[in-house]
Amino acid sequence: MKVETKWFGTIEVGEEQILTFEKGIIGFEDWKKYTLIYDAEKGVEESSIYWLQAIDEPTLALPIMDPTLVYEGYDPIVEDEIINTLGDNIADATLLVVCTVTVPEKLENMTINLKAPVIINMDTNKGVQLIADNDDYQVRYPIYDILNAEKDGE
Repeated sequence: MKVETKWFGTIEVGEEQILTFEKGIIGFEDWKKYTLIYDAEKGVEESSIYWLQAIDEPTLALPIMDPTLVYEGYDPIVEDEIINTLGDNIADATLLVVCTVTVPEKLENMTINLKAPVIINMDTNKGVQLIADNDDYQVRYPIYDILNAEKDGE
């Protein structure tokens, strides 16, 4: 299927690449279907920042990243009831845990939302965004300096 996007032009998305968020994403509850966009040469595991692109809304593309790249030991506490909506045998599932990134005009103010992770069961292509019960996770955790330090090999 061809998907129109504002930032990436027209892309081809196979049915197996469509992720379903039955409750939508926080703030974007009307859009239920997404796909991941990332550097194909690196793959999703090696890309620092990639995109959760809505299938039915060309302008809706959320930058996301693996939170462990900027917050060592990230382990959100989530309710079993919510995580079990992603399919059976969650303990054996391939789960992708990412967080949304805010990239403002001043890149120095870039943040990641550690409080509301997006969890995707890559086996069922079902996803959910939830609020982690961890009190110490911030909605706007600064990451610019961390990413620069990694880039510079520190």
